Amino acid sequence: MSIKQWSGATLGLALCTTVLTACSVSDNSSNQGAAAAASPELDGAWKSGTEQQLRDAIAGASVHGLSPELFLKGGEKGPALTQAALKYASALANGYADPNKLHDVYTIPRNKVDVRQGLQQALQNGDVKSWLGSLAPQTDEYRALGQAYVRFGQLASKVQYQPVADGKPINPGKSDPRIPQIVTALSAVGYLAPAPASGPGAQPAQASSTYSPELVSAVKKVQGEFGFKQDGIIGGDTLDALNADPAYRARQIAVAMERLRWLQRTPPATRIDVNTASAILHYWRDGKMVDTRNVVVGEPDKPTPQLQAPIYRLVAKPTWTVPKGIGEKEIADKGAQWMKDNNFIMKDGLYVQQSGPKNSLGLVKFDMDDDQAIYLHDTPAKALFDLPERHRSHGCVRVQNALQFATMLATDQGIADEFQQAMQKEGDQIFVKMPKNLPVRLLYQTVFWDGSGIRFRPDFYGWDENIAKALGLAQGPPHKIRQPQSSDDIGP
Repeated sequence: MSIKQWSGATLGLALCTTVLTACSVSDNSSNQGAAAAASPELDGAWKSGTEQQLRDAIAGASVHGLSPELFLKGGEKGPALTQAALKYASALANGYADPNKLHDVYTIPRNKVDVRQGLQQALQNGDVKSWLGSLAPQTDEYRALGQAYVRFGQLASKVQYQPVADGKPINPGKSDPRIPQIVTALSAVGYLAPAPASGPGAQPAQASSTYSPELVSAVKKVQGEFGFKQDGIIGGDTLDALNADPAYRARQIAVAMERLRWLQRTPPATRIDVNTASAILHYWRDGKMVDTRNVVVGEPDKPTPQLQAPIYRLVAKPTWTVPKGIGEKEIADKGAQWMKDNNFIMKDGLYVQQSGPKNSLGLVKFDMDDDQAIYLHDTPAKALFDLPERHRSHGCVRVQNALQFATMLATDQGIADEFQQAMQKEGDQIFVKMPKNLPVRLLYQTVFWDGSGIRFRPDFYGWDENIAKALGLAQGPPHKIRQPQSSDDIGP
């Protein structure tokens, strides 16, 4: 990310008033058909109390990262009021935008709620407030994101943010004329307390240009929240993060909340979730998170798609049949000695890497049943897991300590002995079927709550902007993002 990209991304949000209530937007509701249908049984059911409940709820839409003007302009009655209620309810329950209209590939099961039936029941009960309050995700993460959105939105309305200028990296203890800019940037997003106001007639204090220990501590906090190496050095990604002003952060949180609204409220209790933005894997067993580990995911130009698919078998000591595109681009010009050293052969016109310690899939592969040819696997390149930025693959997901993880899954499925025997047998790959398919969700959350705080990640795949457009938080209409690769280019 460059400073220009960070700052430009804030444009739509910066043009809004307090907590972004004044932005206009094209209509991208995921439930427009239901909202647009005639509703005489609903239009006449509004009473003053339920109407006020709706208006109050929509006025508080900022806790969901949504602008009230997406739903109400003011003064609506009868059919217009009903349409506003259905549209707002659908946004909370199912998401404001349709991910299948924004992404070429999106196969994660979505939340689906009949908001028309729900509104009818709420009006009969005279309790629209409680019904609307039940539709959005009821998780600690969603609530924490909503609170952070409001806080950064309020900060954005109070400060005139100026980005920190580019330049050479600044090391702790050094002096640099940009230090006052950095102090202002840290104060704008709440990492430093604002400087006390001077009394009448007092001369303003001379701003120091020294990178002091207090500032180093604040910068390290920023680095931690963005997943960078916490060395206190200001440059590169850290400088970009300092230029992620309150408006940008609020917009990023709004996008993250929209993605959460797309998801089923009750996902499979036993599953694997991979956040491809943070390159982290979580293994859930019976509703409890039991394992977390680093992964390596697709490069920015080879993004790992958003999908849900099951692991149906483990592959002990896999071979790798190289996709045609990767073979032509990365292997065809290698010499015979390189092929021999890396255990490649030709088979049916394709490059095949045989089992062994140099195999690009490592010692185990987690086969998934999906149309995108995506899977999880081991790797001989272990050092990549220790890097803070791990978008380094051809699209598939490399798993840290994969053999240990495969053994854990095999044990949970009651096939540990069979898997160990497969690993110990001589020869090439052996397939070990899983008795129960294990769902895997490949998610993309550039902002998330880790149980102790809000964490941000750069938008490596450039997908946030499109959702921001759909939410009216960036200029221009959204479009469908095409998956840039075919199965000929997907691999480890």
